[in-house]
Amino acid sequence: MTYIDGAAPPQTDPVKDGSDQGFLADVIEPSRETPVIVDFWAPWCGPCKTLGPPLEKAVRAAGGKVRLVKINIDEHPGIAGQLGVRSIPAVYAFDKGRPVDGFMGAVPESQIKLFVDRLAGATAAEDVSALLAQAKESLDLGDIGGAAQSYMAVLQLDQTNTKAIAGMARIALNAGDPDQAREMLTMVPDDKQNDPDIQGVRAALDLAATPVDDGETRTLAQKVEANPNDHQARYDFAEALSAKGDLEGAVDQLLTIIQKQRDWNDEAARKQLIKIFEAAGPMSDVAKQGRRKLSAIWLS
Repeated sequence: MTYIDGAAPPQTDPVKDGSDQGFLADVIEPSRETPVIVDFWAPWCGPCKTLGPPLEKAVRAAGGKVRLVKINIDEHPGIAGQLGVRSIPAVYAFDKGRPVDGFMGAVPESQIKLFVDRLAGATAAEDVSALLAQAKESLDLGDIGGAAQSYMAVLQLDQTNTKAIAGMARIALNAGDPDQAREMLTMVPDDKQNDPDIQGVRAALDLAATPVDDGETRTLAQKVEANPNDHQARYDFAEALSAKGDLEGAVDQLLTIIQKQRDWNDEAARKQLIKIFEAAGPMSDVAKQGRRKLSAIWLS
């Protein structure tokens, strides 16, 4: 089409509805120039309604580097059947006339953005950042498997990424496999040995190095209850709690020692407290809340 006075063509929405009849013109041919995502959906599908808006948002944010065609399979079941779609939402990406990627089901928005960014030609650094954000979101949701997948994807792009190495090591440690956690740490290059994330995992491994059974932990708790001023018993109780993964409980016991006698045993409680903060991670709730309480004690 020729535009008057050489004016630029108007901007077109990269999102459109498609059909079986228009699949060649809307998807296959355009994908030879620009990747095209196909979203197979239906009006009755709840997860489709969840997926649609963030997918459209991500495509529009890509600035024309990728397009989206939405196909209602109730009205146009042909292409979905040819592709073997068994459930929806089902998302396929086409590039150079053929399917190259895809996923099924409603996924987190961070994963949708990563999917679109990859098709749009995002840099490896952007991919890593998105994957790490996705891993954090998965951990926040309790999806350990999803977090592990994201960390491993990061390591495929950058095998020396300390956040991914530390993340995988922590997952192994929390699963009760400290040997696997130590094996992960062998991936850390020499110039990154002092990275805070790596140091935090090492501190967590140290805390978990001496397992304590439930009976011994109960005995220590009883000794502390019987004599609240028995700082050694309280310190041992804190160590037992941290070895079992109860870092918050261990922090409370150590803060009690500091509040009662700051310099006890050459400030052993404060030193152990710092190790726990390091093991939990500087941005963890355990570390942030513990430091606030410690500051309040010192200022009192």
